[in-house]
Amino acid sequence: MRQKKTEKPKEAEPHAAEAEELRLQIEQLQREKDELFAKLQRVSADYANFQKRASKQIADTIAYEKEKIIKTLLPALDSFEHTLASAASAETVDVLVKGIEIVYDQVLDILKSHNVEQIEALGEKFDPVLHQAMMQRCEPDEAEGIVLEEFQKGYKLNGRAIRPSRVVVNKWPLEQPEDAEAAEQGEEAQEQKNNETEGDEEQ
Repeated sequence: MRQKKTEKPKEAEPHAAEAEELRLQIEQLQREKDELFAKLQRVSADYANFQKRASKQIADTIAYEKEKIIKTLLPALDSFEHTLASAASAETVDVLVKGIEIVYDQVLDILKSHNVEQIEALGEKFDPVLHQAMMQRCEPDEAEGIVLEEFQKGYKLNGRAIRPSRVVVNKWPLEQPEDAEAAEQGEEAQEQKNNETEGDEEQ
């Protein structure tokens, strides 16, 4: 007897197609995941290398700037050594002072080449950003808030104060209000009148 072929239920065919589609989707997602992970590893390695290069570049830049500043200061140091060497043979104190002034001006020029400049203070209006008030003094002939004296020079780098000037500021005394003065004069007049009245009564 021939055996009858077992026919697959027609309902199973759609399920098999769905399973195959899901399998293909899973494989596609797996490939995408592997690609993204590989990209992430490359980006991570590139970033680590960048950090190393950036740190080295920053260190090299700082070292270069230090060397540049030191080299610009060396001529002033040479001039100062020359001045000290010739101090013993200087004919007068004025000659020695002149040599020191030359070195001082040379240092200021070097600072200017690095965008460093002195803060103007003496005779200027007090500015809390640029000046640090160490004490106050009253000079009636000068405007209030004017810098009268400078204890220590201040400096700016690229227009920003890196050390404020230490100064003495002019501060006028607080003026007594006119009403208070009038009241005080009135009290004095009343007191004098009372004293005169008491004197008359005693007589």
